Amino acid sequence: MQSETMRNDWKKHEVLDLYQLPFNDLLYLAHRIFRENHDPNKVQVSTLLSVKTGSCSEDCAYCPQSGHYDTEIEKERLLSLDEVKQNAETAREAGASRFCMGAAWRNPSDKNLDQVIKMIEIVKDLGMETCVTIGMLTEPQAQKLKIAGLDYYNHNLDTSPEFYGSVITTRTYQDRLDTLEHVRNSGINVCSGGILGMGESREDRAGLLLQLANLPQHPESVPINMLIKIKGTPLENVDDLDPFEFIRTIAIARILMPKTYVRLSAGREEMNEQTQALCFFAGANSIFYGETLLTAKNPATEKDRALFNKLGIEADKVNSTLSTELNRDIGSTVAPEHGHEQTVVIN
Repeated sequence: MQSETMRNDWKKHEVLDLYQLPFNDLLYLAHRIFRENHDPNKVQVSTLLSVKTGSCSEDCAYCPQSGHYDTEIEKERLLSLDEVKQNAETAREAGASRFCMGAAWRNPSDKNLDQVIKMIEIVKDLGMETCVTIGMLTEPQAQKLKIAGLDYYNHNLDTSPEFYGSVITTRTYQDRLDTLEHVRNSGINVCSGGILGMGESREDRAGLLLQLANLPQHPESVPINMLIKIKGTPLENVDDLDPFEFIRTIAIARILMPKTYVRLSAGREEMNEQTQALCFFAGANSIFYGETLLTAKNPATEKDRALFNKLGIEADKVNSTLSTELNRDIGSTVAPEHGHEQTVVIN
């Protein structure tokens, strides 16, 4: 395999062959490709805020914000601009270079979109990159977000086309692909990934990666989430996914999409340090930073600082007083300005 070749024509059997490689061989291949395209000791850091929580009309089986399920999530109104600014300032001071905002909508109304645009402008004024995940978009809506200066739009494919109907029935796979097309055509960076551990097969995991890698252009960011099982959702009792299978998927994502930022996303709270370290070695080079991802728990910033210190990893493109402290903790120098790499997240 020519590791330097960028491809958008992967076949299912090729992806499954990668899953069959001995674990050490797979990680060796992934890490070699990782080093050819990225600094393996730098991790991009984002913070994710729910700007509108609960009462979503979609029936995503993993999501506690769905109005179809009885969960303990409290429904909240759209946050005020002041609340968003305060959260973004806190995230910046903690070392995040990108601020991501999620709203539990099937698709935003024009009024809601205008309010989100104001949020984007506030975050941009703070010198941070912006990402939003607010549901399906029309092409004109995507263009409005581009004009507002949005850097990334997250819209996950979640799983393979074949398994998708077992998880979601209120929107189609093609709906998701259409939104990604609108985002790409508008010139916004695409963030799209999926969720593992929903009861899918290895073929489904391969199918998800195949869809992402064979898009007309690889997503700038691919978040790989481990399912967080929430009481009251249909997936609350699904069997746990073997951590080695999760690491394999991270490695294969790196091989298929060499220049993409692969985000070790939701589910890190349940992962030990060794699992996370192997994910970083396999090619993950982005995380969400902060104790909450939308409505789910995430490792405390102190835990991430400690892990980075053990691994000799630097938080990439951070600034401000506290982030200077973060980089001092891990023996690095603060970058003077933000750079563009690439987010959702848990859409």
